[in-house]
Amino acid sequence: MFRILSFVKYFFKAKTAHGVHSPFVFHLIQHILKNNQSFYAFENIESIRAKLLLSQIEIEVTDFGAGSKKNKKHKRKISDIARYSAKQPKYGQLLFKIVKEYKCKNILELGTSLGISTMYMASVSSQNNLYTIEGCPNISRIAEINFAKMNLQNIRLITGNFDDVLPSVLKKNKFDLIFIDGNHRGKFLLAYFNMCIPYLQENAIFIIDDINWSKDMNQAWKEIISKNEVTLSIDLFEVGLCFTNKAFSKEHFVLRY
Repeated sequence: MFRILSFVKYFFKAKTAHGVHSPFVFHLIQHILKNNQSFYAFENIESIRAKLLLSQIEIEVTDFGAGSKKNKKHKRKISDIARYSAKQPKYGQLLFKIVKEYKCKNILELGTSLGISTMYMASVSSQNNLYTIEGCPNISRIAEINFAKMNLQNIRLITGNFDDVLPSVLKKNKFDLIFIDGNHRGKFLLAYFNMCIPYLQENAIFIIDDINWSKDMNQAWKEIISKNEVTLSIDLFEVGLCFTNKAFSKEHFVLRY
């Protein structure tokens, strides 16, 4: 019910380019949100997704839940994981276009899943470095196979609980873009966001998935966009964008996508 009510509010609040007076946001709408250009990697990635959606193979999934050390194990079909956990084409392509437009070189993803969103971001340039963390070893192995099919050698896949492996990954780099798509509980989203802040490049971007997944996640999103480090935030309903450019005056936009 929360998600339905949130979408109704979003629908009536969301602006198009005509209602936006920020040159930066207007450019983002025109060159990213309204850009329907199909790039070279899209077809290959969607071909991999199509095969995953047909797979009836069952794997044992390790679920760390809300960052808990007490993991839960259960079996799921690969097709179900592809259908319910992987980002839809529209949002994978959004990630690609953001990485391309803002020339993000060092990227961190929390929540690899089958690697669909990872492949979209990594395909922008072989010169980019992408670190991605996945909690489940069996899902991680399938993602690795998918990366090999795309011949993507700029991905460093780390398997483990975010709480255990994220600190060491952060110490390796300063990141231009961080995509948080895992552990859908507000307090852990906030914890990971705060953990990542010291390891940002200047003018970095956070992309946060499922900001309207639940009341808890939406509250965490509101706390994040109120932080001093976030100077510009954009609500696209499914995902939220946070920019840390200190040249911006603090603003928040709800945009149609």
